[in-house]
Amino acid sequence: MIENARQKLIFALDVDQFEEAEHFVKLLHDKVGMFKVGKQLFTRCGPEVIHMIKGEGGDVFLDLKYHDIPNTVAMACLEADRLGIGMFNVHALGGSEMMKTAADAVRNRCAAEKRQMPLMLAVTILTSSAEETLREIGIEHSVEEMVPRLARLAQEAGFGGVVASPREIGLIREACGPDFVIVTPGVRPATASADDQKRVTTPADAIASGADYLVVGRPIAKADDPVAAAEAIVEEMAQALSPRA
Repeated sequence: MIENARQKLIFALDVDQFEEAEHFVKLLHDKVGMFKVGKQLFTRCGPEVIHMIKGEGGDVFLDLKYHDIPNTVAMACLEADRLGIGMFNVHALGGSEMMKTAADAVRNRCAAEKRQMPLMLAVTILTSSAEETLREIGIEHSVEEMVPRLARLAQEAGFGGVVASPREIGLIREACGPDFVIVTPGVRPATASADDQKRVTTPADAIASGADYLVVGRPIAKADDPVAAAEAIVEEMAQALSPRA
């Protein structure tokens, strides 16, 4: 059960220095299932950081949230796939045509090369967003309405899952079924601060609710002992997984 839980933990490499990223990868490569590389680190270091993680035996979730015209996003997704990563994402607010064009492009290449597709995810509503945020940009629907709506669009476009707050897991499961992958950021152990996240929950609650992967950054990175912090989160996840085994 511990190994199963470990594979579900994604550590967010939210740093801006290659050396710091390498430090965490060497420290945690056998404690977590995957490393998330986001806009800050990728903009600073580029594909080199992806190659470093893979060289250390780690897998990558490339979190760049592509959102542009359909062809541009499709070409970017093909380049992400070329890096040999485990999963990457686009923003579901880009709409059905954007997502379908991207999914078809990657699927066709992988079929031609007779290999498995990376997991393509769509971001629904950012975990830093609340009702006020949506109203500010002209979205009158609630978070609870928007998240399953965007998840269904992503599924219909050929995506394998979504990135969503743990608080909307049940809504997504109801809309998209049990096999649709849900990756949940905004996860904080009970002893950690919420930082800039607004819709958060604990690792145990997220797993018990049905999350497939958890993204955790600062509660591990800022801990006095990051290894011990990661192990504690994995143990909490394993305990939550036990009843579902």
